[in-house]
Amino acid sequence: MRNYTKIPAINKGEINCKWQKIYDELKDEIKVRHYSPKTFKSYAIWTRKFQRFTKSKNPEALSPSDVKDFLTFLAVKQKVSASSQNQAFNAILFFFRNILKKDFGKIDGVVRAKRKPYIPVVLSREEIDNIINKLPYPYSLMAKLLYGCGLRLFECLNLRVSNFNFDAGVLTVHDGKGKKDRTVPLPETLRPELQAHLERIKKLHQKDLKDGYSGVFMMNQLEKKYKNAGKELVWQWFFPAKALTYISDTDEFRRYHHHETHVQRAIKKAVTKAQLTKRASAHTLRHSFATHLLQANYDIRTIQELLGHSDVRTTMIYTHCVPSRTVKEAKSPLDF
Repeated sequence: MRNYTKIPAINKGEINCKWQKIYDELKDEIKVRHYSPKTFKSYAIWTRKFQRFTKSKNPEALSPSDVKDFLTFLAVKQKVSASSQNQAFNAILFFFRNILKKDFGKIDGVVRAKRKPYIPVVLSREEIDNIINKLPYPYSLMAKLLYGCGLRLFECLNLRVSNFNFDAGVLTVHDGKGKKDRTVPLPETLRPELQAHLERIKKLHQKDLKDGYSGVFMMNQLEKKYKNAGKELVWQWFFPAKALTYISDTDEFRRYHHHETHVQRAIKKAVTKAQLTKRASAHTLRHSFATHLLQANYDIRTIQELLGHSDVRTTMIYTHCVPSRTVKEAKSPLDF
């Protein structure tokens, strides 16, 4: 289920038909490009803030100088982070190019928010095992996939039965960040647990069919092309929600996957129980996956592919998590 309907609230005095049309077009442009609902929500929020900053100025009269003033305001007055300022820039750039159909031009003289050096939190294997042992099923299995395959949380929750190839021992991740697909090795130690979980999904699927449900939520236009795809086993969520969702418009029941907030809360609770001295979340397991591979002397390009990074520079951040070794400290392979 992809909900593109959430637009941040605005005061009645700020509403006018021209800006309302902007948000309708923004939603359409996002959907055409198959961007996620999160992207729409983020772009809508920054567009709304830009609207407020310009005091609901006629959209057709907006210029790059308005953008420059807005970005400077965010850095100087609002003191936003560098990543937030970049996110705002990308949202307004999309707004100008695809909604206003204007040449954005070059924006000079913008005060840039300072980017602080970021080193991800990394857990030891012992700490990871401690967290997993404090998690109930199926959250424990999710955490094992997050760490064992280096998945982002949304990638894990969007897994379907068809993503798992037990014969080849690989997991295919579809529509990762940037809509990229990739394959990662399935941990051999997880195979029995994954197959036992799959049997539970099959039983739930049979029960749903007997109860006359309308299938799982499908992405994009796939269901229009394959009308009964949502009822096929291969399209069932690997981590289905506990309850069916009622769709009032079509008077039908469908199944969604586990909600990310439930997983985040479960992991947060497990971290507290484990009494760790580090701040840890679902994404920390992915950071740990990359760092542990680097410590095991995996090639940085291989780690880049496993993580699904477009740019190796993004992957290079994990080199800061691994202590460097001087020539004196390094050992010969004969001494291993």
